[in-house]
Amino acid sequence: MTRPVEIGTERLHLRQWRESDRGPFAEMSADARVMEFFPSLLDRTASDAIADRCQTLIAERGWGFWATELKETREFIGFVGLHEPAAELPFSPCVEVGWRLAYAHWGKGLATEAARAALGFGFDELALEEIVSFTAAVNARSRRVMQRLGMSEADTFVHPAIPVGHPLREHCLYRLSRKRWAHRTSRR
Repeated sequence: MTRPVEIGTERLHLRQWRESDRGPFAEMSADARVMEFFPSLLDRTASDAIADRCQTLIAERGWGFWATELKETREFIGFVGLHEPAAELPFSPCVEVGWRLAYAHWGKGLATEAARAALGFGFDELALEEIVSFTAAVNARSRRVMQRLGMSEADTFVHPAIPVGHPLREHCLYRLSRKRWAHRTSRR
């Protein structure tokens, strides 16, 4: 096991999962607004299984989809981080940056803030050459976050884990190279 990495931003703390995160995460996973671009809502068992997987991967590698909390209140608001998708995607192997936040915390720039910190960790500490992100083609909100992060739309693909004929099967892939990241961060 590796010591879990923790990342701080101006407003957020990305950390290892805790038992107390499971209830709020289950509420998020059952919220139709949060899960609009996922094939289905999750019950408590399925939600806990995702939290378990995130926690295990962080314990093994030190990084992953970190539990994310507001620094000011210590309130769990979702997850943000890096992940190696298990699904065999057309661009595998890869590391993705991803996020899922509770609806009450949308529209405040928190996903962008946390994802930018995760990208920094991926490029600066893990020395990744590229990080991707992907979402259902109809998910305009997440696509805007990807664009704000400086990612470039690369292609569309059909997600192999989503059934044929499902309206969310078509996905958009975004990419960001370490070189482009370094160029963007040097101009800040």
